[in-house]
Amino acid sequence: MRIFDILNIQHVVMYFFPTLAFVLIFAAGLGYVHIRRGASEERRGRIIEEYPGGIEGRNAPFPLVVTLIIAGTLVWCLLYIVLTGLLKVKI
Repeated sequence: MRIFDILNIQHVVMYFFPTLAFVLIFAAGLGYVHIRRGASEERRGRIIEEYPGGIEGRNAPFPLVVTLIIAGTLVWCLLYIVLTGLLKVKI
């Protein structure tokens, strides 16, 4: 049991709103899957593999938003490790 009940509400708000913002940004980013180039439509339409049952494989570009999320995660992890060591935080 907490001494102050308001801390529970603050923690819920601190977890909920960044998560909601991430989901909205991620959904908007997937709406614009990749930057369109001259060969984008040709790459998207060209079938490079055919499997039994009518399944076709294409060489579509990797989504830009997923690339940014992976890069941001790696930067955050590296900064977390370095700053935890530099600031001598006890875990």
